[in-house]
Formats: sequence, C-alpha cells, structure tokens
Amino acid sequence: MFEYKPAICYSGYRQGQSPITKTYPRDAEVLEDLLLLSKHFSYIRMYDISEHAKSVLRVIRANHIPLKVMLGVEPKGEISNPNCPWGGLHTDEAIQQHKVSNFLQLDQLAELANAYKDIVLAVSIGNENMAYWHPNKMSPETLVEHAKHLKSKTDLPITFCEGAHEWRAQGTELAKIVDFISIHVYPLWQRIAYAEAVEATIDEYQKTKAAFPNTPIIFTEFGWTTSSTQQMDTTQTTEAYQKAYLDRMIAWSKQNQVTMFIFEAFDEPWKGGNDPLEAEKHWGIYHVTRQGKPWISQF
Repeated sequence: MFEYKPAICYSGYRQGQSPITKTYPRDAEVLEDLLLLSKHFSYIRMYDISEHAKSVLRVIRANHIPLKVMLGVEPKGEISNPNCPWGGLHTDEAIQQHKVSNFLQLDQLAELANAYKDIVLAVSIGNENMAYWHPNKMSPETLVEHAKHLKSKTDLPITFCEGAHEWRAQGTELAKIVDFISIHVYPLWQRIAYAEAVEATIDEYQKTKAAFPNTPIIFTEFGWTTSSTQQMDTTQTTEAYQKAYLDRMIAWSKQNQVTMFIFEAFDEPWKGGNDPLEAEKHWGIYHVTRQGKPWISQF
C-alpha cells in the first residue's frame, strides 16, 4: 500500500474539449496542468485509458514531473438498469459484447500500467458500477472476476472506486480480492448541510473501516461544488463553503494519514446538460481558465 500524500482527481478537458467528441487536451496543455498540480499534490487519479491518460503518462515521464497516477477503466454495463435516467438500458446482445470488451479493456489497462510502472500508483477496475443509478451497472460477482483477472496481469495494487455505502452493502467479497478499498463520499449529493458535512464524511469512513477492518481504505473522491441548480442547496454551493469544507477535511486527512483524492482539479464545462450552473461542471479547485478558487489560492 502506498504512503499518505496529497491527492487529486485530474481530467484536463478545457472549453471546447470533451471525451465524448474525443477532443483531447494537447500535450502542451497537459504539461501546463501537471506543472500546476505538482506544486501541491503528489498523486493524481484518472478514470480511463484514453488518449488523454496516455498523454499524461507520456508528459510526466518526458518532463520528470514528480506525480504518481492512479489509472482506471470505465467498463460497459453488464446489467440493464432502468433506474438510470440517462442511458442505463442495454440489449442482451450489447451485454454479451460488453462482457468481452470489458476484459479486453482490463488487458489494455494492465499493459499501459505495466509500461509506466515507475509512474502508476495503482489501478482500478471501475468507478461506481455497483450504484443503483449507474448507466453501466455491474454485479459484485462480476467485479470480483474482473479484479482477479487484473491481478493475473499486473502486480500493481488493485482497487475499485465506489460510494462508501455501496461498498458496505455489496462489497464483502470484492474487499477480499482488492489490495485496498476506494470510497466516495459527497455530503452535497446526500443533501447534508455544511454544518454536518465534515462529520458525515468522517462517519462514512469510520463505518467502512469498521466493516472492512483488514483492508486499507482511502478516498478516491470527495469534494464540494461551487455551483448548482435545484438538486442542491444553492446557498451552500459556493467557493467560500468549498474552502471551509476542504480546509477541515484536509486537516483531518493529514492528522489521520488517510489519502484523499479531492474531486477535482479543474471545472469541466463538457459535463452534464446545457445549464452552465449544473453542479457536475463546477467541482474543480480551479476554474476551467486555470484560475484558482479560494481554497487552492491560499497556498
């Protein structure tokens, strides 16, 4: 298991760029981002093995940037999920195709990670795929098989990134296979006010630690958005509240030596729908212009 260090989720898509259109940041833009982030962080997390991730690894190595990367994959759904309002339904034929392509993607993840072992911190078999709302839902049993398969392809530490509640509800067998558990906690999505948010975040960690006392646990996502619509209390989704929440949570993480990947580095306009105020677009500690918000600007 790796040591405690400052960590953040990184996706470098700028205005007009998007993984949907496969309009990826250029190496020069990635270099600018990583030089900025490396002043404050030692670990970054990425979500897939796209050209963007390959660019990041290439730029880190070529420029000797002191960053380690957690790599992951976004598997395609192997369960048709009517609980997802934005595309969770899959035909039987598509599910069969996904079962094949998901293993191929794990092989590609292992190949890429093994080629950059000096940079890759760990690898993840997926992201929130057990959640009831996820468009690419998978069973815990399938995730166990994926973890075993990836273990046969690399000796790097292996994890799965999922909400703390879902880990406790469905992750018993998977916890026996992974090298560490990666949890996500978002008080804002749980409609928890700032006054209780820090305590609620720590409580989710403590409950998960009690459920899995023999497996190391880190946060691969937590944070505070600076804009929202009616989904959240808009009076609390501000830069001032983001700073206050991160100040207290990072102090706790240092005191307890719990690695916590902040979600996220930069605002991402490509996410979500057409409303520019949507929460998904504004979790960054930097604006999309790379101007720092108050929390990061204090350092």
